[in-house]
Amino acid sequence: MIGKNIIQLRKQKGLTLSELAEKAGVSKSYLSNIERNLKHNPSIHVMEKISFVLGVELKFLLDESSSDRLSENYKFNQFWNELKENVTTEDELREYQLVLEFMKWRRKQKEL
Repeated sequence: MIGKNIIQLRKQKGLTLSELAEKAGVSKSYLSNIERNLKHNPSIHVMEKISFVLGVELKFLLDESSSDRLSENYKFNQFWNELKENVTTEDELREYQLVLEFMKWRRKQKEL
């Protein structure tokens, strides 16, 4: 449970295992063991450092339902990150906005 939450958040933040371990000040192998649920009782101090780097409260990492919410948002976050990385001009942004407006219009037409 904890490991799954950490993996999903780490990936959403675009961090590698090494990057998260370095930023949290823990060894890569220790973090890997937590993520793979091989370390069943990591210290509260380590978990606080990991949650701080991931930008969430500690209780979020410990919550079983957190992984379900993360899974639901994972694809959206992937799309959002890709959009931020690839839209470089205002004209490109306007193109995406036009596509979204067309999709909303089409959905509305189907409802009629």
